[in-house]
Amino acid sequence: MSAKQKSPWFWVPSLYFAEGIPYIIVMTLSVIMYKRLGISNTDIALYTSWLYLPWVIKPLWSPIIDILKTKRFWIVIMQLVIGVGLAGVAFTIPVEKFFQYTLAFFWLLAFSSATHDIAADGFYMLGLSQGDQAFFVGIRSTFYRFAMLTGQGLLVILAGALETATGLEPLKVEVSAQNIPGKELTFNPNKFKSLNEAGEMYFASEEELKVPIGLISKTEAADLEKKVEEWNIQNNFYASETHVVKTQAGWWSRSVSGPLKATLKAKFNKEEVQLSDEVGNLAIIPIQLSKKPNAGEEVVLNFGYEKGDASIKLAKTYRYEFNENNWDKPAFAVVQLDSKLKKATQTTFVGRSGNIKFAWSVVFGCIAAMFVLFFLYHRFFLPRPVADVSNKTEGKSVLAEFMGTFAAFFRKKEIASIMLFLLLYRLAESQLVKMASPFLLDAREAGGLGITTGDLGLVYGTAGMIALTVGGILGGIVASRKGLKYWMWWMALAINLPNFCYLLLSWFLPHSLWWISAAVVIEQFGYGFGFTAYMLFSIYVSEGKHKTAHYAIATGFMALGMMIPGMLSGWLQEIIGYQNFFVWVMICTIPIFLVLPFVKVNSKFGIKGKE
Repeated sequence: MSAKQKSPWFWVPSLYFAEGIPYIIVMTLSVIMYKRLGISNTDIALYTSWLYLPWVIKPLWSPIIDILKTKRFWIVIMQLVIGVGLAGVAFTIPVEKFFQYTLAFFWLLAFSSATHDIAADGFYMLGLSQGDQAFFVGIRSTFYRFAMLTGQGLLVILAGALETATGLEPLKVEVSAQNIPGKELTFNPNKFKSLNEAGEMYFASEEELKVPIGLISKTEAADLEKKVEEWNIQNNFYASETHVVKTQAGWWSRSVSGPLKATLKAKFNKEEVQLSDEVGNLAIIPIQLSKKPNAGEEVVLNFGYEKGDASIKLAKTYRYEFNENNWDKPAFAVVQLDSKLKKATQTTFVGRSGNIKFAWSVVFGCIAAMFVLFFLYHRFFLPRPVADVSNKTEGKSVLAEFMGTFAAFFRKKEIASIMLFLLLYRLAESQLVKMASPFLLDAREAGGLGITTGDLGLVYGTAGMIALTVGGILGGIVASRKGLKYWMWWMALAINLPNFCYLLLSWFLPHSLWWISAAVVIEQFGYGFGFTAYMLFSIYVSEGKHKTAHYAIATGFMALGMMIPGMLSGWLQEIIGYQNFFVWVMICTIPIFLVLPFVKVNSKFGIKGKE
């Protein structure tokens, strides 16, 4: 099949699926794996947070992708390097110092994945006509989201299945919340006698635990959780987590944010909300090992959520270590109901005790093999666009070309309107997206809607995700028919006006989940549809000799425009309350409409067949 005959359907979905997989592995799957392998939360948070750095600074080396070799070359080579990095993780998980070695390979994955992103986005612009770029912008986002779901869902399920297959019989505990009379909560570990049974080793617990729906005081809940935690730590089922507590306010808090916070509070006359001093009811799950392990043997049990209503949750994800010294004592898990839960429901928790290192090694080995297949597939099926060439100028040094690429971006005509568009288009959305879930979950006395965690997952994880995907795909289709210029204002309205739904929710505080879901669906559909204009405009302003590097710079400003307002949104909401915050969000929709009249776009850009 020649380059001209290769339909984008042969490579756009697979390319963006391959782009999303290493990102979700580095940012999410690594955290889950380290937790299962017994790394402390402190170390996980500290070391894995730094892995995001390559995606933040990728515009800094994006000119290299433009100057040296072709984008096709970088895609294929980076997929092979990613495969090597994944194989490195797989082979170093079983070794003694696995944390250090796997982190090194995750760094390799992070940098190679960020480089792959730069090359893939550049190749997308070179390998497709402007009309196809518009049409497939929603398709590529959809397959990127599929990669997210694969990394967070299917790969974790595979690891769990392998753990189950290589260990003791899984421990399954059904916890049901029921409208039954409450009873006094007590913690008496000494009433449990060691099992010391003959035969196959297994874990034992209550097969079904009924928890009365109701509330208990925060003090009582904290006291019970503390007793359970102390027991588990004293008996060496796991180690205590160390937390660094900052006791003194810094210069910024004393001189800037503190005075500003006081001024805003006085201006809005917002009184401190007296939240309820009660939380959802608790229950304790005992876990015992049936017999003594062999000398030096350690039996690890990972106990966590499996399925059911997320409104019933564990106080933490538990990882117990049973050995010859503590096997005859029970370990305990604390389960808590959502304080807003009113109806009977059920959740299943499962403990797995298999060969965890083997399970995760196999998972990463499978992903490594998948990237070898990506490498081979794209080696033959990626087209070879005529424009995909090295952009190094003859007789000019690499350093001079590198610096010239950055300078060329900021010498673009109407750079001021370009920068304002990139920074302001998502100004309102960047703040709304941070506070939407807390608003839906927070208690009504705090101005929230007070829905349960399970309902939040239903609203966002199903209806919201479908609306977002449909909006993105539809945005690409319509843009390819009439072009970006025609749809620019409509898409700006679509991404901004639906934010008004949250203002209405904060005014009326409906109890019906249907009204809440409808508002979320409208907002998510509008976001998916409206974001198309942002992606296409980034492609449009990147046109030229160094389009790959310039697109990376544009997306860097996109990230900046999301990051800074998002960082301040929580602080501002706590000061002025949800209703005033959503009024502020609507005010933040205005600047982009003041900028749009100055944004120039070719009327034919994005129209399929009119390039």
